[in-house]
Amino acid sequence: MQNSPPEPEPVVPEPPAQLANVFFALGDSTRLRLVAVLCAGGAFSITQLTANTDISRQAVTKHLQVLADAGLVKDLRIGRERLWQFDPTQLEEARRTLEVIGRQWEAALAKLKAFAEEG
Repeated sequence: MQNSPPEPEPVVPEPPAQLANVFFALGDSTRLRLVAVLCAGGAFSITQLTANTDISRQAVTKHLQVLADAGLVKDLRIGRERLWQFDPTQLEEARRTLEVIGRQWEAALAKLKAFAEEG
């Protein structure tokens, strides 16, 4: 067996700190459901978002604030009404980061497979 020089450690870019907030916000089933509703399109009021649910307006407002802090939703004021809508920017950033991690994982598995087949 030949000794080959050690491979350099891969440079792994640091994911933006904001992504931790995105994953935290999406880790709650109620917030995930709210994002799914808002992704359907349009802007919705708290009244619309709580219709046909057992969740109080106050609870939905708190969940929406967590989503807003993560950059996943934003609110619009139209007159006295406050409407909420999905903002895809942070979710797209999370998707891109997960794709990079996925490619790194596939490369690591390929190296492991090659090593196992070599020996």
